[in-house]
Amino acid sequence: MRGVCDFTDFFVIATGRNPRQTKAIYDEVAGTLKKEHRLLPRASAGVQEATWIVGDYTDVVLHIFTPETRRFYRLEELWSDVPSVEVAAG
Repeated sequence: MRGVCDFTDFFVIATGRNPRQTKAIYDEVAGTLKKEHRLLPRASAGVQEATWIVGDYTDVVLHIFTPETRRFYRLEELWSDVPSVEVAAG
């Protein structure tokens, strides 16, 4: 995102199979960042519905979608001029 937008350096985009899994992914990431790095999100949204959860960590904005919501909003297409890196789950 560097050089393309002013509000963050990176988007991290992930997909859970359903709202329950997206919430679990968010809870794990947020909990780990808090515990290991003392980082709290500047803001977060969508945790209750859990179809699209956003965590704003200033330099990194975390997006966790359900498959349907990710297809609908197509962030990768919206920001297609930004280089992307695909990372497989481990």
